Amino acid sequence: MSFGQGGASWGPGGDGTPDWAALADQSAARARRKKLLMIGGGALATVAIGAIVTTAVVTSNGGGTGKADKNASQLPAPAELPEDTSAPQPSFSSVAPPPPPDPKDFISSADKDKAPVTVDGFFPGKKLTMGDRVHLKGATSSSAKCATGTQGALGSVLTNNGCTQLIRATYRKDGVAVTVGVAVFETEARAKKAVDQASGGLASLSGGGVDTFCRGGTVCLRTSNSYGRYAYFTIGGFLNGKRVTTADENVYAVNKDLTNFTFRQIHRRGQLQASQAVADPNG
Repeated sequence: MSFGQGGASWGPGGDGTPDWAALADQSAARARRKKLLMIGGGALATVAIGAIVTTAVVTSNGGGTGKADKNASQLPAPAELPEDTSAPQPSFSSVAPPPPPDPKDFISSADKDKAPVTVDGFFPGKKLTMGDRVHLKGATSSSAKCATGTQGALGSVLTNNGCTQLIRATYRKDGVAVTVGVAVFETEARAKKAVDQASGGLASLSGGGVDTFCRGGTVCLRTSNSYGRYAYFTIGGFLNGKRVTTADENVYAVNKDLTNFTFRQIHRRGQLQASQAVADPNG
């Protein structure tokens, strides 16, 4: 077989006559390859375009970062609703309320201490209970002549300082008896002065189941103190007449209960009048 120019195929025998059948087959094959190339190129272009569209859709839906995210962050925030100013607003006074009155102010002078002074007001009931200790109340007394309830020089001391009333009450516990007396003055200063000048002592008060005690020179425990316009005194000892020494703790214990109770009663008197003043400031 011989070949001519252009890659043409010639038939057998070498007579120079083209092999038309072979040429036709070659032409058909070239046409088919060209068509396949065109189809393949078109498919690749379609895939590429689809990929671009898909990327654009995903990005615009906020699924990634880039230009779409930047645009999303630039969206305007929702408008804030205005506050409702029609409702009344609470108001507070800039002036501080006055402090509550001091109970001691009401028991420091007769000008403010207007409550009645009575035995039952200071020593109510038939017994006094302090914790687990019970003291039975005996006789009581009240006198405008303060010296009548005293021994020694105490009477003149009370009188000279203007004592207006002396209240006494006796309590007993386990063979020990104590009489406590409250002397009333016009001012706190007079009560303090009477205590500072105190000499002699309170006279014990018997009766109401309590025999005479702390008389006839028997050594007994004596105390004196004051709170507000009130001075209070005690005298205590044994009902059998035994002299009191510093080792007799039971006498000191009963005396302490009674002095503590008397102080609280005086303070309570001030508290009640202070509370009444708050409840009725014009009273």
